[in-house]
Amino acid sequence: MAVPKKRRSKSKKRIKKAYFKIEAPNLQACPECGSLIVPHRACPDCGKYKGRQVIALKIKEKETETEKQKKG
Repeated sequence: MAVPKKRRSKSKKRIKKAYFKIEAPNLQACPECGSLIVPHRACPDCGKYKGRQVIALKIKEKETETEKQKKG
């Protein structure tokens, strides 16, 4: 029977075991905006969780045509 020549250290053993169960996260569609999110987390796009607004998002204001003309 094959026997290892040297003992595997704790850190090497744990590193090897850590990669065994790596899987892609399950994603589901946000009921409000439809973007893909991790379950049981607030949506990063719309900031809602279970129909409530829980994250205040900063919305970029669109430049008006006059501001564009001043820059250009």
